[in-house]
Amino acid sequence: MQQQAQVRQPIRRVVIVGGGTAGWMTAAALSTVLGKEMCDIELIESDAIGIVGVGEATIPAIHDFNRKIGLDEQDFMRRTNATFKLGIEFVDWAKKGDAYMHPFGHHGFDINGVSFHHYWLDQNRRGSTTQFGEYCVPFVAAKGGRFTLPVSDPQSVLSTYSYAFHFDASLYAQYLRHVAERRGVTRTEGRIVDVELDGESGFIDSVKLENGRTISGDLFIDCSGFRALLIGDALGVDYESWQHWLPCDRAVVVQSRNTDTLDPYTRATALSAGWQWRIPLQHRTGNGHVYCSEYVSDDQARTMLLDNIESEALTEPRVLQFVAGKRRQMWEKNCIAIGLSGGFLEPLESTSIYLIQAAIIKLIERFPDRQFSAIDRDDYNAQIGQAFEQVRDFIILHYKATTRDDSEFWQYCRNMTIPEGLDYKMQTFRESGHVVYSERELFIKTNWISVLLGQHVIPECTDLRVDCTSSDRISAQLGRMHEVIRRAAASMPSHEETISRYCAADGTLFAAK
Repeated sequence: MQQQAQVRQPIRRVVIVGGGTAGWMTAAALSTVLGKEMCDIELIESDAIGIVGVGEATIPAIHDFNRKIGLDEQDFMRRTNATFKLGIEFVDWAKKGDAYMHPFGHHGFDINGVSFHHYWLDQNRRGSTTQFGEYCVPFVAAKGGRFTLPVSDPQSVLSTYSYAFHFDASLYAQYLRHVAERRGVTRTEGRIVDVELDGESGFIDSVKLENGRTISGDLFIDCSGFRALLIGDALGVDYESWQHWLPCDRAVVVQSRNTDTLDPYTRATALSAGWQWRIPLQHRTGNGHVYCSEYVSDDQARTMLLDNIESEALTEPRVLQFVAGKRRQMWEKNCIAIGLSGGFLEPLESTSIYLIQAAIIKLIERFPDRQFSAIDRDDYNAQIGQAFEQVRDFIILHYKATTRDDSEFWQYCRNMTIPEGLDYKMQTFRESGHVVYSERELFIKTNWISVLLGQHVIPECTDLRVDCTSSDRISAQLGRMHEVIRRAAASMPSHEETISRYCAADGTLFAAK
């Protein structure tokens, strides 16, 4: 007997609560793939409510998102005062006076199927003083203040790296608003004062604005930031705290004038009870001090930040409060939380926008009908929950793998228990030099190696196959690699020259494209 196909009931109205980076990224993406013919998309935000403005530094994954919604890179960079980013420099993390970079590229080249870092470790033990980073194009270019777009020729060493951006998060949100509205998204100004739930299903039926207007929908997306008006307040989904692994719970932020050089990388400097970021944009520099309030007061943190910035402050410092963690479910009933309403991980590896992007792309893949399949919901929650956990563990690594004992904060970090999966990865690398990771993870082998070695998690032994090649031959091969990379980086124009030619800001918000 032939089974009758189930009649689907398409989503006709999507309501996005909250603007900012998360809200307008969601609106731009959904309006691109759904179109006005399939459903109406309405975004509600209030000018009276400030935005946190997360994500001024990004990782290369942002290229995928910008490409999917059809952004022109040069135009986007001009309108958001963007600069290029080749990696993140970590200062004083493993120990005071120490520095390393997590670059967006590969170190050296594998030899006979064996990862390059095993050969570098072998030569390092034999007395070589060449830094690991000197075998990586983006590291050498970044430290030399140089940048050029990668090439597509796989035979060229200039194809072995990627790049990301620093940009003004508020301008990025405005830019995406322009994109979304041109594609049919309706923006409604207003503050939500009540959420109406269906008496039988518990689904969100509508939201009520301060002016009395009621807005109904089929699917509600909570981009209301830390307030979590829908997923938290209305639906009561609990928040899972990871503060015992990531104890920082405050950030004080300030903008400052640019210095003479425009570095193509983010800097994260460890302080006594947290760390400080430095993000250079075309028109200013973003600075912030992420810290644990148990060990330093807000006033002390503010003073430390202002004492450590490199130029004149342009804004008054403001303090943000947060708890690292995530909602136990990001998708509950007919509501999906994206951005800070769903979870927060400190911006140490510039993953805030990536986690928003991952949630949006997964929503598109599992876009529901009005039946709201439990299979789709459970898969979404599992996948996004796993993405948060993988990023969480990578960030924890920076705190755990330290030799610092100069403050109570660092003593706590180096002695704290950590998730079993991370502990296993660290132990495996320490014992054998091999990296445990999944191809589905955001951070793959090259990322883990950069941070593990940078934090002085040094393997006790190298791959046995290294011994199949004579030390002199390895030394010669590494010497040739080093010279090729040095010359390639030296051939690049300066970061400022590339920006001037490619994407210099001209003061206008966006082009009518």
